[in-house]
Amino acid sequence: MKVKICGIQDIDTALYAQQIGTDYIGFVFAESKRQVSAEQAAAISDHLHKGPLKVGVFVNENVKRVEEIAEAASLDIIQLHGEEPPEYARKLTRPVIKAFSYSEKLSIQDVLAYPADLILLDSAKGPYRGGNGTSFDWNLLANETFDRTRLILAGGLHPDNVQEAITTIDPAAVDVSSGVETKGVKDFIKMKTFIDQVKGVCRR
Repeated sequence: MKVKICGIQDIDTALYAQQIGTDYIGFVFAESKRQVSAEQAAAISDHLHKGPLKVGVFVNENVKRVEEIAEAASLDIIQLHGEEPPEYARKLTRPVIKAFSYSEKLSIQDVLAYPADLILLDSAKGPYRGGNGTSFDWNLLANETFDRTRLILAGGLHPDNVQEAITTIDPAAVDVSSGVETKGVKDFIKMKTFIDQVKGVCRR
């Protein structure tokens, strides 16, 4: 079971994420209270020589600009969190994660048809795309039959509920941001506890 910690904003937090075995870290380049610049992300990336994989989160950004930031910040993966059509993803030169807000009206088969390496299912939209600290009803997804090896589960996850989420959904990875923060700042104790909870219930 892989873990993505999103909303990384400083070198110390990134290095601690590396130390505790985080698989992916996310830099948010879209409007957000966790937004970073390409220069900030590049400075952090310079300290991460052996992982985790670096994910850049974008919302309806110009493809050329995405590629420029990805190159400058040494990103490994691009995460699309807007209304980017399939042809947009096909233009990108790095692996793609496509995020969708989950609801009963969402067709899982349509989601899986999107040309992305990984699919992220998040809660409904809030003030920002992602990172709103709320979860959707996991039971709605539990009875869906589909290949979950491309699935990242996000939305409202934290150390106290992530084991239940994994048991219910059986995703390939989980994504957390606000769930490992205290007063809007990444909390090292919560980060470590989250990782321990995930690895303790590992099903993959």
